[in-house]
Amino acid sequence: MSAGSPVAGRTGARGAGAWLTPLVVLAVLLAAAGLLGLWRSWWWAILGAGFVLVVLAAEGASRRLPFRLQTPFERALAWLFPLLVLAAWEWLSTSGVLNPRWFPPPSRIVGALWDLTVNYDRFSGTSLIGRPWVIPSRLAEQGWPGVAALFDESHVWATLSRVIIGFVLGAVPALLVGMVMGLNRTVRTMLDSTMSAIYVLPKIAIFPILMLVFPDPFGEGPKVTVVAISAFFLVALSTMAGVQGIDKVLLQAGSNFGANRWQMLRHVILPGALPIVFNGLRLALGTALIVIVAVEFVRAKTGVGYLVYYHWQVLGTPKMYAALVVVMVLGVGLTALLQLVERLVMPWRR
Repeated sequence: MSAGSPVAGRTGARGAGAWLTPLVVLAVLLAAAGLLGLWRSWWWAILGAGFVLVVLAAEGASRRLPFRLQTPFERALAWLFPLLVLAAWEWLSTSGVLNPRWFPPPSRIVGALWDLTVNYDRFSGTSLIGRPWVIPSRLAEQGWPGVAALFDESHVWATLSRVIIGFVLGAVPALLVGMVMGLNRTVRTMLDSTMSAIYVLPKIAIFPILMLVFPDPFGEGPKVTVVAISAFFLVALSTMAGVQGIDKVLLQAGSNFGANRWQMLRHVILPGALPIVFNGLRLALGTALIVIVAVEFVRAKTGVGYLVYYHWQVLGTPKMYAALVVVMVLGVGLTALLQLVERLVMPWRR
């Protein structure tokens, strides 16, 4: 059958209609909503219908594309859809459908983020990233103590240091405890129920107790410790589950080859448990960031969480949203760093 035959033409028209028709319906819907003045009352329903139509158009276009273009199309879709959401937010806020005081347009949030990044708050003696562009002059004038002072004034560094130190302090012993719990039935029986009960306890609830324990209740000790506790129980329980979930065939194969305990641990148990262990580490890292931001809301003078809470108090909503964007960037960056470690530790999963 030739490409120009009537049957081929009808098939091509149906294929094009699979993605073109939803876009035409979307255009008609948006135009009708604008002409009839329905946006203020029904913006949420119109956006919901628009989302469904965009999904139908994307699925129709995906079915029409050759296989070599599928991956670029999916990547473009992953980047374009967030931009579409931001454009819709910008339009809804600037047109007054959304209250711009509580939902400032993304363009103002970007401006606030730039303002936070380049300016130094003389009142609180803080900045967002520590003004790295003044490091050369500060090093020449005050030496390394002056450079260290730039780190101390940084909200991002304050949050990052608390998360990383607390995460390491909690995850390292948790890996050992979880490994022992997975290998030893008696230890698992003794600890499993107790640790599971503490695991479900909101860790922010124990922060007041930690403030009583440490000599300086407003110092870094309670903040780092609550992060370490949050990471400890999650990593320990996931490590235990990873060790217990190792395929019995692998254990039997290692035994048949005459592996001793150390060889079994190194060549069978650890590689078998690592995927579940890294899942637990990723969850623990995300939890650590959530916990420290919550703590910084109420008991900190530096940190991204403090920045969010402060600008909420003074109704600086663009800067509040800008600080939330920084929290998201930190979360994505830390997760990417852990995934890099995972690829280095488990090269066979690339």
